[in-house]
Amino acid sequence: MKNLVPKRVMEYIVITFAVILMDVGIYVFKFPNNFSFGGVSGMAVVFSHFIPMTSAQINLVINLILLVIGFMILGKDFGIKTAYVTVVSSLLLNVFEKVFPMEKALTGNIMLELCFAIILPALAAAILFFKNASGGGTDIVAMIIKKYSTMNISGALFLVDCFIVVVSFMVFDITTGLCSVLGLMAKTLLIDKSIERMKLNKYFTIISSKPEEISDFIMKDLNRSATIYHGEGVYTHKDKKIILTVVDVKQAVLLQRFIDEVDPQAFLMVTKSSEVIGKGFMSYI
Repeated sequence: MKNLVPKRVMEYIVITFAVILMDVGIYVFKFPNNFSFGGVSGMAVVFSHFIPMTSAQINLVINLILLVIGFMILGKDFGIKTAYVTVVSSLLLNVFEKVFPMEKALTGNIMLELCFAIILPALAAAILFFKNASGGGTDIVAMIIKKYSTMNISGALFLVDCFIVVVSFMVFDITTGLCSVLGLMAKTLLIDKSIERMKLNKYFTIISSKPEEISDFIMKDLNRSATIYHGEGVYTHKDKKIILTVVDVKQAVLLQRFIDEVDPQAFLMVTKSSEVIGKGFMSYI
């Protein structure tokens, strides 16, 4: 029980960082330029031209409605995390409006600001999905679609965000609409690649004359497990022990260094994998 508290605290520190990242991208770069490439923030940009409310206030109202739906369908743990994200994000946007009012775009360079409007929220969304949470809004809809279909998160997000982009053409000028299309495509791709990178592990096939030392290091120092196969060299016909193990990216560096120290003649095959399911690894199905 003692180990769970720091882990949960660290989890919410990471989630809070992602929220700040997302809100900076939305408030500083997305709202002033009327970029509407999906998400509740995109809806808020469009609706703020018809409703006497600020984008941040509309963002909060829509998020709360979708939050209730997501809580009922996706479960308690997801609901708590996403509720935290929704409340903190919405409050932060309102604080930004009071402390840093933005009457015009930050730089006036629409392409530069489009890049940051894409990168910051997309990276934040990937971090939140990795922590089994979301930025709220259409992310919740995407997670519901993912739960009841074989569609991945980026595909689901693309589906639910397309409508907002189409509306942006009707509400704003053609330049803003085209930027929104570009933003939607880039955001979808970036989220997909970011999630894949966060899930990345490395699969080792190790043929060594010192399998016991390497196995001990894997279990005791890396806190991972391994499987040993008995094989035979085709050329020498000598018995060989083959170690199979999966570690994360940081542990992979430590393992390679250790093997190089204890057995420089060892033969290694290292394969990248973003889909490792089992004890000690997260499930993304």
